[in-house]
Amino acid sequence: MDQPKTAAPFWKAKTFTQMTTNEWESLCDGCAKCCLHKLEDEDSGDVYYTDIACRFLDEKSCQCKDYTQRQVHVPECLKLRPQDIVQFHWLPSTCSYRLLAEGDDLPVWHPLVSGKKGLIHELGFSVKDKMISEESIAPEDYEERVIYWVE
Repeated sequence: MDQPKTAAPFWKAKTFTQMTTNEWESLCDGCAKCCLHKLEDEDSGDVYYTDIACRFLDEKSCQCKDYTQRQVHVPECLKLRPQDIVQFHWLPSTCSYRLLAEGDDLPVWHPLVSGKKGLIHELGFSVKDKMISEESIAPEDYEERVIYWVE
């Protein structure tokens, strides 16, 4: 007897602009790499990540302490939107939004795939236990905090 076909998961069946707000938000794997301060080389445009986290990032959960109001507190905090897909190249290569934008699938540690919200932390693919708050570092010292483990 033929097995019934299962529907493709929404991230495979829909474009970014077809997703509901909840579907879009659920694509975030919770790595918090986007909450790290980045430095951009003015000449080349290359982006370098630091291990310096936004002061609103909870170091234990890797969640924003005030997600809904984050842009009020930190105006330069970027809000990822489906219509900005062409700008996702600056996101880490492990970012779910970037992976999907480039035609790849979600990684095995993603909660939508694994069913385990904390697996990303257990496997070391998040910034948990690898960051320092911006409140502890003077801005002139940011260049000394460039990291290479993000990718």
